Amino acid sequence: MPHPETFPLAGKRIWVTGGHGFLGQPVLAELARRGAIPIAPTSRECDLLDPGAAARFIREHRPQGVIHMAAKVGGIGANRRHPGYFFYTNMAMGLHLVEACRAEGLDKILVLGTVCAYPKFCPVPFREDTIWDGYPEETNAPYGIAKKALMVQLQAYRQEYGTRGIFLLPVNLYGPGDHLDPENNHVIPALIRKFLEAKDRGGAQVELWGTGSASREFLFVQDAAEAICEAMAKYEDPDPVNLGTGKEISIRDLALKIQALTGFQGELAFNASYPDGQPRRKLDTTRARERFGWQARVGLDQGLAETIAWMKGELTR
Repeated sequence: MPHPETFPLAGKRIWVTGGHGFLGQPVLAELARRGAIPIAPTSRECDLLDPGAAARFIREHRPQGVIHMAAKVGGIGANRRHPGYFFYTNMAMGLHLVEACRAEGLDKILVLGTVCAYPKFCPVPFREDTIWDGYPEETNAPYGIAKKALMVQLQAYRQEYGTRGIFLLPVNLYGPGDHLDPENNHVIPALIRKFLEAKDRGGAQVELWGTGSASREFLFVQDAAEAICEAMAKYEDPDPVNLGTGKEISIRDLALKIQALTGFQGELAFNASYPDGQPRRKLDTTRARERFGWQARVGLDQGLAETIAWMKGELTR
């Protein structure tokens, strides 16, 4: 049975924070494809760390809805070095924005959370109702907790003010347009880059962080963009919703898959002195399918091939 659109996107002005980022650009394109009018200021044009900036922007541009994706993110290394920065910036941006949306009476708010909000030792697959059943993995807990607090803000505002806010929990994203900076990139672009560069220089070995035993689930960026727009148009409940494929792969197997796709012929060396992060990540994606009819379409092999082709072009520029 099809799910009705309770917030039709066609003709609506939608403010997308983080609209110039890795996920933001596919979301802008998907909104435009559905007939919406996306508005995507840069952080210079609207600095969400300024408590009054969001309200001023809303009064000037009159969006009818907001998709909040702006975030300060990084890999394990960056999170270990800058936990305070990641907590403050993510908490402050969302806090100021949601309050401004409430005060200015926007029709609908979508806030993007993170799989890092789940407990470190969460039963697999992760179900949304278990999000409070333990402390997140330590290396990215400040980031995850800041994001999870925004879910509480939306639910509290719904209860007190009737604010129409929804909260999504995407798993690890990947795809063309991902971060290339070694300081801030995530596991798939980091692995692809290591293998491509080792192949180009004729390297005999690639060193990888951790033991390789941890598992992760990965969602192609275009699938995520479609999910966000589907939820914005059709989902109305206060309950958080997972976005993922429902399939996990160990880091070792992922590395072997990327090694084969990039053509690197050398050896893999796992350095166990570095942390693995959360032991396992695999989401239960039932709620997204049942509540607004979405499920992922792009398989990992197809997504990796497209991502590798894009990165080859970027790294040879």
